[in-house]
Amino acid sequence: MVKKFSMLALAGLIALPAVASASAGKAPQDLTSKIDELSRQLDALKAQLARQNETITEYGDKVDDMDEMLEEKSESWDLAARFKFYGDFRTRLDYYNADTVFSTGTPLGLAGMDANGMPIFAGASTGDLKNDTLFTNRFRLNMRVKATENLEFKGRLAMYKAFGMQSTPGGAGLFYGQSMPIFDGNTTRTPSDSALYVDRAFINWNNIGGAPIWLSAGRRPTTDGPPAHMRMGTERMATPIVYMDYPFDGITVGYAYAWGAEAMGTGRARICYGRGFENGLQGDDQVNRLSDTDFIGIDWDVMKKGNRLINLQSFAAANMFSYPNWQDPIIEQTFGAQSGFGARQNLGNIYHTTGVYMDKIQNFNYFLAGGWSRTDPNDNGFFNDFVGMQMRTTGPNTSSEDGYSVYAGIRYDMDNIGLKLGAEYNYGSQYWIAFTPGHDDMYMSKLATRGNAYELYLIYDLPTGEAISKYAKTFIRLGWQYYDFNYSGGYDWNVKPYDLDDDKFEMQAFGMNPIESANQVYLTFEAYF
Repeated sequence: MVKKFSMLALAGLIALPAVASASAGKAPQDLTSKIDELSRQLDALKAQLARQNETITEYGDKVDDMDEMLEEKSESWDLAARFKFYGDFRTRLDYYNADTVFSTGTPLGLAGMDANGMPIFAGASTGDLKNDTLFTNRFRLNMRVKATENLEFKGRLAMYKAFGMQSTPGGAGLFYGQSMPIFDGNTTRTPSDSALYVDRAFINWNNIGGAPIWLSAGRRPTTDGPPAHMRMGTERMATPIVYMDYPFDGITVGYAYAWGAEAMGTGRARICYGRGFENGLQGDDQVNRLSDTDFIGIDWDVMKKGNRLINLQSFAAANMFSYPNWQDPIIEQTFGAQSGFGARQNLGNIYHTTGVYMDKIQNFNYFLAGGWSRTDPNDNGFFNDFVGMQMRTTGPNTSSEDGYSVYAGIRYDMDNIGLKLGAEYNYGSQYWIAFTPGHDDMYMSKLATRGNAYELYLIYDLPTGEAISKYAKTFIRLGWQYYDFNYSGGYDWNVKPYDLDDDKFEMQAFGMNPIESANQVYLTFEAYF
């Protein structure tokens, strides 16, 4: 615009002498002086125009440089925008009080036989158990990024620790026959230290061949599946359902479909493979050679429409271990050879099938779930009566044992005041097995209970202002759990589930003092961001 205006002015000035010469009555001397004056003005304008052109060129170069810089930054911003970070933080307070089968001072453990063939017991029971206050902090950071249009990575890092501790508090993961010390199947799910560990890390290849098929590989999102999200106050967060809280590494192939009828919604079917234990390098002539422990199964969202979900899941755990590879060598030695289990060995296969139906009617949420487990032992046996084996009255239990569980829950949402009230109940039979070492119940997995478990809870959405993040949730949870055990053990498939009333001699001889009932109260302060 400046250039165009300057050229028009210059053309006008050049034309002025011709106009002047045509003016009548002007003396030549006057015309000459005026022409000289106009020439000087023209030279000045030319110089000014040159300076303007230099300035325009300078600013133009700067604008071009800025455009290039913005373009480069835009590309880098686009690359950075592919990364999505979000997470959550929770502070939790637990109170726990448990009654055991034997009181303090009861001798436990078979030390031998007297002259009359009567058992001699040694040691003493720890009696009832209590923890008035256990504070924990949990921090989780999620990441999601696309590498290509149809391939993405998802990951989650997690830190989970107790106040004042850089190790697992006593009792968390150390109840005999009720829960496990830290190993691959509950890392990041049991309080330990303040380090960030990889909780989930996997890639998804979606829309393979333009079809609704995907392939996923890595450390699986296999915890907190439905309906656990109801009492946790979150969205559905995992594939496995109900009785499968077990972080493991594996591969999934899935297929998504639509029923075609609006009321039926959509569905997804998945074939899953995972490894629960790696046997490592072994010799051909090695005694008691271990096999890898592998999981294989299917998970089928038969129908999903809004809050309604029908899901069926069935899997097999092949070459199940007697006990896993503990992270602490002392724990492994204590729970292995010194516990009577001996060296780690394969016991056989476990089969598992579960189903859940959940829905919401206005503000009323509900679900009903059930599970079945079955052991298929080898010669080493599942659910062995070690007392009988020590006294040589029985051998390994090579019989298949069936177990079952039922689980139901409700929740009523009062959205106008940000309050949710819920109740849950579950029952497990004598030989029931739940794959829940990664549970979120602090001391013992309630879904692994062989007996009855009850829970009441409330969730209150905190009035913390307008949400900044689309993931934002801020709330407190207050809950009470009551465990009423009929049989010993929970996760444990090694030892016979002794009847807490009728098998006291066997438990006393084996040195067991299992929990008979327990009360747990928890309060959480949580933020998702």
